[in-house]
Amino acid sequence: MHSAAQPPSKPAVRSGAPAWRRRLPWFGAAALVALISAGLWPEATPVEIAAARRGPLVVTVDEEGMTRVKNRYVITAPVAGQLRRIDWKAGAEVVAGKTVLAVIEAGGADFLDARLQAQAEARVKAAEAAREAALAQRTRAESAATLATAEDSRARGLRASNVISAQEADLARTRRETAAAELRAAEFSAQVAGFELQQAQALLSRGRAGGTGEPLVITSPVGGRILRVMQESSRMVSAGFPLLEVGDPTDLEVRIEALSRDGVAIRPGARVMLEQWGGPQPLAARVRLVEPSAFTKISALGVEEQRVYVIADFTDPVEQRPTLGDSYRVEARVVTWESASALQAPAGALFRQGTDWRTFVVEGGRSVLRTVKPGRSNGVQTEIIEGLREGEQVVVYPGDKVRSGERVRPLVVTGS
Repeated sequence: MHSAAQPPSKPAVRSGAPAWRRRLPWFGAAALVALISAGLWPEATPVEIAAARRGPLVVTVDEEGMTRVKNRYVITAPVAGQLRRIDWKAGAEVVAGKTVLAVIEAGGADFLDARLQAQAEARVKAAEAAREAALAQRTRAESAATLATAEDSRARGLRASNVISAQEADLARTRRETAAAELRAAEFSAQVAGFELQQAQALLSRGRAGGTGEPLVITSPVGGRILRVMQESSRMVSAGFPLLEVGDPTDLEVRIEALSRDGVAIRPGARVMLEQWGGPQPLAARVRLVEPSAFTKISALGVEEQRVYVIADFTDPVEQRPTLGDSYRVEARVVTWESASALQAPAGALFRQGTDWRTFVVEGGRSVLRTVKPGRSNGVQTEIIEGLREGEQVVVYPGDKVRSGERVRPLVVTGS
């Protein structure tokens, strides 16, 4: 018995999607993981950065100051008597030996007293001695000013040839300016001494004449202007009663109140920049003296402070400050240290960690903690002695948001 013939079987056909379609779920899963990772990945911290650079750096002591007339003289009544009304006002110009400032009507009997006569003679002798001393001081000041001027001229020539340093040239200029100020003071003292002698001789001659009762005329001892009128109305005055104050308002100096710890760092000859005085440009001055005795002052916060007066002389010509007068307020910046080329970084980029100073340096988009050795600082820029190279970028005001090794994104680039 024969079985039925079976038809030949066809090869099996495998159906389905292409291989890349079968991998789509895996691609989607990987993309999803990547998106989740990117979403959870910490963002770069936005920071303010600045570059360490070389340039001039000036460290100053910033304090308030007040101008004052360097050489001033208070006119007093030489004898008791009736003072006539003084019509002068503050600011009036006076000429030495010519301008009549006050007139006193003194009784002739006052000059006939033997005791007063002896006092007048002694006063004349003392005035003569004082005038001789003032003239000798003026001669010495003239010689010192001539020598200082010659030394300064030579120093400028040597500096132009780079034979001496800039510091030596500055010292020569300071000595010249100081000598000139001392000469002006000596000339003022000589004029005042001559005035005192004239007054003493006038009193003595009135006494020897038996007391004529003529009014006593007081002329200005120096040229300049009237600074203050202390007694304007007519009245009886005693001997030594203050009447007026005269001086030269163009011959000014600046008195600066500094903390005693800052005064230790200030040296005679230091540069001073005077700002906020009312003019368009800062004025230049130089320190002449740091007073050796300090005083106690209560600050606005009620804290006791030890302060010291720093006296500075103007170096700019009078034409640059024609309206600046006596007892005017100024903002003074006294230079205690300066360098023409110092490696520096913003003071806000440095912070203390333990006993070391550190900063965050940006390297490859990440913040790297680094130890540095700072030098002088003016509160805005700080000298860097070790730890940084010129051009390296540092994070300014990092606070607690920056960690070493994390990614940072410059948000603001601080100009240097």
